[in-house]
Amino acid sequence: MGRGDLTNREWSLMEPHLPPSGRRGGRWNDHRTVLNGILFRIRTGVPWRDLPERYGSWKSVYERHRRWSADGTWDRILQAVQAHADLAGRIDWGMVGVDSTSCRAHQHAAGARKATPRVPKKRTTPRHHRPDEGLGRSRGGLTCKIHLAGEGGCRPMALLITPGQWGDAPQMIEVLDRIRVPRPRGGRPRTRPDHVSGDKAYSSRRNRRYLRRRDIKHTIPEPKDQRANRQRRGSRGGRPAGFDKAIYKRRNEVERTINRLKNFRAVATRYDKRAYVFHGTVTVAAIRLWLQTSPVFYASL
Repeated sequence: MGRGDLTNREWSLMEPHLPPSGRRGGRWNDHRTVLNGILFRIRTGVPWRDLPERYGSWKSVYERHRRWSADGTWDRILQAVQAHADLAGRIDWGMVGVDSTSCRAHQHAAGARKATPRVPKKRTTPRHHRPDEGLGRSRGGLTCKIHLAGEGGCRPMALLITPGQWGDAPQMIEVLDRIRVPRPRGGRPRTRPDHVSGDKAYSSRRNRRYLRRRDIKHTIPEPKDQRANRQRRGSRGGRPAGFDKAIYKRRNEVERTINRLKNFRAVATRYDKRAYVFHGTVTVAAIRLWLQTSPVFYASL
């Protein structure tokens, strides 16, 4: 087994959720070998054509990754490993932090075809496809942004890809709505954390109203301009937002989650042209974190 390859335990968790390996007209390469090739490329960031020969044809590895990014296979596997962790009591629902990080897009990420991509042999568009391909321009060049929610054990719960210039506050609700952990023993998937934290960028009436409506406690500091505007309006400005400095110290958990994700070089720098393929790349990195890391628990709030 090579460095970074799946262990037997990790493979046993993923294997039941993979598509069938046999299809009419030919035999697929072994799923485990292809998965190790995908993990190697995401960890190192090498071009697909430079994959070591031990993983088989580079085109087979890439096409498998693209296909599973398009039809939502990676998303289903992420939910499956999260459900397994939740069943074992290894998800810290006591605090879920929301944050974003900018990723510099390599020049190879630009120039995607303007035609809408299709899922192979299906008349549908890929999941998470964006007409703008999730690329934005700034002084530094092409950038994209990963918005994510991370639980107390420093592992991603849900993520969203947008262009780099998009703001954080408008994306918070969509990120939280993507949290969906199935319950293998029956019942509705769990979608609501006990507590949500965010920095000043997420302070808005819309976000606070959404959290109150879902009965989710939250710790989000109020910027000075919003505080001054509220005080200037007097009683019409509403009550001040509650803020607990001791709870806010756990803000570092989501930042450490981002640091762990960006240890994968194909996440820290975007090389994928299509937004749905890059979403699959980040999702595979998140799956890897759920498979190989042990959660760090803190006292419940």
